[in-house]
Amino acid sequence: MEHRGLDAYGYFEREGSLGQVQVEFRGLVAAARERIAEAYGHRLHSAYLYGSVPRGTARPGWSDLDLLIALHHEPSGEDRDTAEVLARGLDEDFAEIDGVGLLLHSKDQVLSEAERFDFGWFVACLCTPLLGADLAEHLPRYRPDSLLARETNGDLADLLPAWRAKAQSASTPEEYRKLSRLFSRRLVRTGFTLVMPRWGGWTSDLVESAEVFGQYYPERAAQMRAAASAALDPVEDPAVLRGYVEDLGPWLADEYTARHGTKTPRPPL
Repeated sequence: MEHRGLDAYGYFEREGSLGQVQVEFRGLVAAARERIAEAYGHRLHSAYLYGSVPRGTARPGWSDLDLLIALHHEPSGEDRDTAEVLARGLDEDFAEIDGVGLLLHSKDQVLSEAERFDFGWFVACLCTPLLGADLAEHLPRYRPDSLLARETNGDLADLLPAWRAKAQSASTPEEYRKLSRLFSRRLVRTGFTLVMPRWGGWTSDLVESAEVFGQYYPERAAQMRAAASAALDPVEDPAVLRGYVEDLGPWLADEYTARHGTKTPRPPL
């Protein structure tokens, strides 16, 4: 039987581990651990890696480093400034990565009831512990069901107006590349979670996600494959962005709402 990221009981297996980090990125991960501890000290509850680096699929010089930091308290403006400095320093000091994404939240927010099937699931299933006590110990186990689909990506319709504004205001190749990466990643992941309960499993691989989606929506398969390609190698074509916000995005949002409903409103993270 195909594994599909689940254990024998149908629950998510946590993806990634420090043991899967490729040799090219081990110095970076060690530096991140040291710098996070130094920057936040006693304010830090825990820190995590996620994305391609702990999955062992990162591409030197192409992939970014994704970090999540959970503090004992709500992050202050100073805490967020520290995060920006930390991310910028890692990006500048390590040519192995192309950018650092850093999420900064309080442990109470991660463990809140409102975030149980979104951010909590993300930490418990997609994040690799790097520092501190693992918050996953306080979270339930998860299955790839419609509730999870709704609460993770059932807000695409709410994002589209801002996406359209960003696409219209972009004017440089670098801006187009940045937006094509951002939009395409979200569209592919949303396309995958749309069909996740029917497929009965999990993958973070964007190419595989697009292929799984295409099994259920063959008429949109080519568009999703192209989006997966742009997520990995961003494009500079503004027509691609227009296609996302005028065609694929609105269709996907409508189909998602029809099948899973809309994400429960909550305070912003």
